[in-house]
Parts: sequence; C-alpha cells; structure tokens
Amino acid sequence: MSSNKNALIRYKTLDKCLKNKYRKYTLEDLIDECSEALFEFEGKESYVSKRTVQLDLQNMRSEKFGYEAPIEVYERKYYRYSDPEYSIHNISVNESDLKAMNNAVQILKQFKDFSMFKEMNGVIQKLEDSIHATNQKSIIHLDKNEQLKGLEHIDILYESIANKKVLKILYKSFTARESNVFTVHPQLLKEFNNRWFLICLYKQKMYNLALDRMESIETDESLPYIDKDLDGDEYFKDIVGVTVSESMDPRNVIFWVDAGNAPYVKTKPLHKSQEIIREDEDGTLFKICVQINFELERLLLGFGDSLIVHKPRKLRLKMEEKFKAGYRNYQSLIVPEEN
Repeated sequence: MSSNKNALIRYKTLDKCLKNKYRKYTLEDLIDECSEALFEFEGKESYVSKRTVQLDLQNMRSEKFGYEAPIEVYERKYYRYSDPEYSIHNISVNESDLKAMNNAVQILKQFKDFSMFKEMNGVIQKLEDSIHATNQKSIIHLDKNEQLKGLEHIDILYESIANKKVLKILYKSFTARESNVFTVHPQLLKEFNNRWFLICLYKQKMYNLALDRMESIETDESLPYIDKDLDGDEYFKDIVGVTVSESMDPRNVIFWVDAGNAPYVKTKPLHKSQEIIREDEDGTLFKICVQINFELERLLLGFGDSLIVHKPRKLRLKMEEKFKAGYRNYQSLIVPEEN
C-alpha cells in the first residue's frame, strides 16, 4: 500500500477517535487504533510509530492540508477536538475554492465517456452535487473524438502495461495487404494529434502501433515480459509526434515563418527546444533540435506557403518536392462543374 494511502487511513482513524465523545484516547490509544486500522486494510501486522502519529496530529492541526483541526490535550494525556462538532470531513470551502473545484469538474466531465474514465462517472456526479455545479454549463472544452477507431483497446493495453503482460496483436497497417500478428511487450500509451499509439518492444526494437489499426488483442502468458522502464518525457524529448529512431541523432532544423504567422509559432512552439534566431518586419527565423520524422514533415507542411525550411538541406529539398508535387496535382485536377 502506498504511503499516501496509509496516511489517509491514519487521518480518517484519528478523526474518528478525536470526535468520539464517549471515550478518552491517550497517544498510545491513538497509535493502537491506527495500527489496527491499517491491519484491517492490509491484512497484515502494521505497527504505526509514535513519531508518525505525532506528526499526523501536527499536520492535522496545521494549514498543510487545509484541516486546521482544533486538537487539544486535556487532563494532560487525552486527545480530542475542542470543537465537538468538528471533523476533517466537514471542512468548509470558500468561493474561490468552489470555483477551482468546479473548473476541475468541468475538465473531468470532458473525459467521462472515454472508456478509461467510465468508472469515474459516479465520482464526477458526486463532485457536481457537492459543489452545486450540476446546472452550470461547461466553459472548458477539450478536443476529443470518442468515435475514433481503436479507443476500445485502451483498457486492455493500459492494464497490460500496468501488469506487465505480453500481448499478441492482430495488426494491419495502412500499407499492408493483410493482417499480421505482432507479439509485443507494451511499454507506453501515447496520444498525438487526436490519435492513440502503443509504444512497444517487438523483436528487440521499439515500435509504435496505431490503435486504429489493431483488429484484436490477447494476452500471451507463455512469455516473460521485458520491461524497458521507459520514461515518456525522456523517450519523446527529441521528437515531434510518436516516431522515435534509436539510431538517429537530433538535428538543428532552421525555418522561417512570415510575420502573419510567426506569433502563432512563438506562442505555441513546435518543440520545447524552439529558439528565435532572428526576426524582422517580414518574419521570424526559428530553430528547433529534433529528429527528422514523418510527423515533423507533416507539421511543417501544414503551414503551407507561410513557412520555409532553411536547414537541413535534405529536409528543405524534400519539402520543396512535396510542394511541387502538390502544385502538379492542382494543375492536373479536373473539378466537376457545380449544378
């Protein structure tokens, strides 16, 4: 059991004892009660130290967790609340607290129909009821699409990562003629551009598999799981998107954005490494240090004629060729006349 969970059980137990009007509790009694409560939850002997309970009482008295509990010692050895009506579960909140809680509820509601969050529906409803937010319209809207293919796989993938299970995934990429079975060791789930991907180990190499291309998933109990102990922030630090190369070093990508669009790039950097090299009335020259991958190319192309790649030369030539191909497509396109 986590230390946070242990602390919550102790605070709840101490609260029950301190508001009990029909029994006197010494410090030793409080220690025994906390130890007994942890035993009931964990099913094994769990002795709580004197120092731990003393620190818990100090925390409850302080503003640290917002309790400011009126704990007093009377007859020089017994503990109780000086206010017999007090309980840590009856903490009042001010208007600012209610607004903050309501904002949190509105954000949580954006996820309540998402498969991973279905179990939270009841919790969200209770929060709404407790802060009287039920009839308030949402003023925060997150970009999501519950109709995306593959979302039904998130639960089993999440549980497989958490429980370190090997998976057999029937998968058909956009370029494959038929489906293939991949036996993988799932490591991370990654969302990018409103699509979900599984980062996994396959034949000793890291791959990303799009959830919308997965046809079926089953657990393979016959193989031991290989845990790569990936940290998402570290693993994706040198890229835009999801495609990470184990052999490619990040490169300095220098690009110019015209004056009309430069503010958007300044306020929403393409990558955390983004720097401004030079700016004038015509536009701004930026630099990012990333691996060159498909997602980066698509992002840069999305700016159309408002962005020009300067370096590296290979990427610049590739972008140039794509724009030429796009121009040829427009020249050869036959548009039917409107009725």
